[in-house]
Amino acid sequence: MSALSNPTGLGSTARTDDGLLAVRAAEGDEEAFEVLVQRHSAALLQLAERLMGSRAEAEDAVQDAFVSAWRKLPEFRGEAGVTTWLHRIVTNRCLNLLRARRTAADLDSVPEPAAPEHQSSPARAAESHAAARDLGQAMGLLSAEQRVCWVLREVEHQPYESIARTVRISPEAVRARVFRARRVLTEAMAAWR
Repeated sequence: MSALSNPTGLGSTARTDDGLLAVRAAEGDEEAFEVLVQRHSAALLQLAERLMGSRAEAEDAVQDAFVSAWRKLPEFRGEAGVTTWLHRIVTNRCLNLLRARRTAADLDSVPEPAAPEHQSSPARAAESHAAARDLGQAMGLLSAEQRVCWVLREVEHQPYESIARTVRISPEAVRARVFRARRVLTEAMAAWR
């Protein structure tokens, strides 16, 4: 394909750098932004679902985050990577939604991974559902800030410094929130130990 028939030069998008795509998208290149959306939407949806506890709310949060990202692209300076920047936008959107609802998360709506056939049994399935229900209730005891920090640390395995940049607090504050969240969850899930 010639450069004239493909003015964006995104014919080989799998190899195109995120930073370059962000620059092109900031200049109004919708195709470049579409590549970024396709490239990052699955990971961002997974993050949002873990934070929100609901697939539908996660989809809404990610969609809102992409709209926000499109609007904010001209402000993107590349100081953090595009992935980090998008994670921050999704995390902040989820945090705002969690703060607004201030109710227990309904983790029962998150589909449980299917157990392999040789390990599946009605008793095991019932136990898994009960544990997920109890964890959902325990997660509801956390503040929105604690929940976000705990999920990013314990589920997403992000370093404290990265979480601090994402939620815009100090690494020490992240450690404190994760510590408090662990303590609340440990106490709430004591029956499962």
